[in-house]
Amino acid sequence: MAGGIFSPLGSCSELEKANCHPLVCLLCHEPYQHPCLLDCYHNFCASCLRGRASDGRLRCPLCGHPSVVRGGTGLPPVDRLLQFLVDSSADSEEDVQCANCDRCCTKAELDTMYFCNTCGQPLCAPCREETHRARMFARHEIVSLSKRTKDIHKKCPLHEEPYIMFSTEKKSMLCINCFRDMQGESRAHCIDIETAYMQGCQRLDQAVMAVKELQTSTREAIVLLKAMIEEVRNSASEEEAAINSLFSRMQEQLSERKKTLLKAVQSQHEEKEKAFKEQLAHLASLLPTLQVHLVTCSAFLSSANKAEFLDLGYQLMERLQRIVKLPHRLRPAQTSKINSEYRAEFARCLEPLLMLSPRRSVVGSAGGIGPGITGTNMLPGGQCSKTLMVPSCPPTSDKMSTGPMVKKPTMHRYISTKVLLAEGRETPFAEHCRNYENTYRMLQMEIQGLKDQVQELHRDLTKHHSLIKSEIMSEILQKSLQMDVQIAAHYSAVEMMRSVFEEVWEETYQRVANEQEIYEAQLHDLLQLRQENSCLSTITKQIAPYVRSIAKVKERLEPR
Repeated sequence: MAGGIFSPLGSCSELEKANCHPLVCLLCHEPYQHPCLLDCYHNFCASCLRGRASDGRLRCPLCGHPSVVRGGTGLPPVDRLLQFLVDSSADSEEDVQCANCDRCCTKAELDTMYFCNTCGQPLCAPCREETHRARMFARHEIVSLSKRTKDIHKKCPLHEEPYIMFSTEKKSMLCINCFRDMQGESRAHCIDIETAYMQGCQRLDQAVMAVKELQTSTREAIVLLKAMIEEVRNSASEEEAAINSLFSRMQEQLSERKKTLLKAVQSQHEEKEKAFKEQLAHLASLLPTLQVHLVTCSAFLSSANKAEFLDLGYQLMERLQRIVKLPHRLRPAQTSKINSEYRAEFARCLEPLLMLSPRRSVVGSAGGIGPGITGTNMLPGGQCSKTLMVPSCPPTSDKMSTGPMVKKPTMHRYISTKVLLAEGRETPFAEHCRNYENTYRMLQMEIQGLKDQVQELHRDLTKHHSLIKSEIMSEILQKSLQMDVQIAAHYSAVEMMRSVFEEVWEETYQRVANEQEIYEAQLHDLLQLRQENSCLSTITKQIAPYVRSIAKVKERLEPR
């Protein structure tokens, strides 16, 4: 049958769509056959649960809760209550025939049928009026057909005697023999059937009311969770849209700045390359001139006699001196490093986008979880307490509402303050934090007291549907107004300290910025010295052959 279906049901929403019947199994969708009750109070047919147990445990196909299974059958106990309802439903669907006139009634006429528990026979409405109105039937117990008493519920199976008493201690019906066999102490807990029935109905009504309250709370919780799921979905969509929008704008800004930087790099490259090529052309034209004059000097020394040397030698020396004194650009006028400051430029173009005013987050700074739901509405374990939830009220002070949002949650701020005070430095801000914590703790305790009173009123409204302490409503409102004034005054006092702390923060920030600037300048100077030294080494290597050549010429000139 359905015993081979081992996958759990999808979700509770599937049950709502199915519009299931209370006497129909949720697995096989057929009327219950030997319904079994699990520890989570879900019912299933015995055939649907057979084979599902493992190591003495059976998981509910609906909620997954494990149930302990005892015995060799691997099945939980049969639900007698549900089996009674199933049997009663089956009996009501059978064709009923009046015992007096043999008239068969249809299913639509079952509500008009009666049953005589004394005779043990069904009666139609006319026969009940005609036959059982006689004096001889005055003691007969006539009830509607749906409330007929079966034989199994009439007599004690042990003594075959009718039930006459009910034991509130053992929760079982007693016949006269069962009552006699009981001890004297247990007899004190026995009452007649009618009284037991009335007391049972009252207790059942109380249990039904408790279940109805739980049902109402469950529906409210379901509505709340569905609203929160929708809110989370909307918040995620908004966050994704904001991320995509910001990323697109960042890409646009970075793309534009990239083009600008590449143009700047290309411009620097062209300027430096042009300058270096001009200098290279000048030096390339100078080198043959120097080579020619060196060869001329060598040839003149080897061929001229003393008279010729004295006649033309000084002229050659003046020419060589003038050549040396000409403004030759031997050193590069600029470095070969192209610096576009691209990191700073990229950071500067993203700064307007990354410094936007913070948007409203899903989890607020004060522990809020959603509109009208705060951290005080959540019990340990994640369960939602039955507290009054009202929409978020706008702050009374415009200055408070337009101030900057607190980026750190309350607990994070509390821990950071503790760490700051534990350092032991006596600064104006540390003294301010110490005073603030004392005042904030006092205000928080008073607000918590008001919350407890409002929750008590709300509990009276939801459970008792009445106000037990209606006179404290005006006191709560008055205290709330006073607390609002105190909080606004404390906020103003804290806000007045902003200018004092901003001066200190500005000085600290300026000092840090100066130190960072000096540090970067030191690194830049060292790099520049290293680059100049590298250029010096390169130039030295290039002119070394010419120095050696001139030195040889000088050696030849000095003896003469």
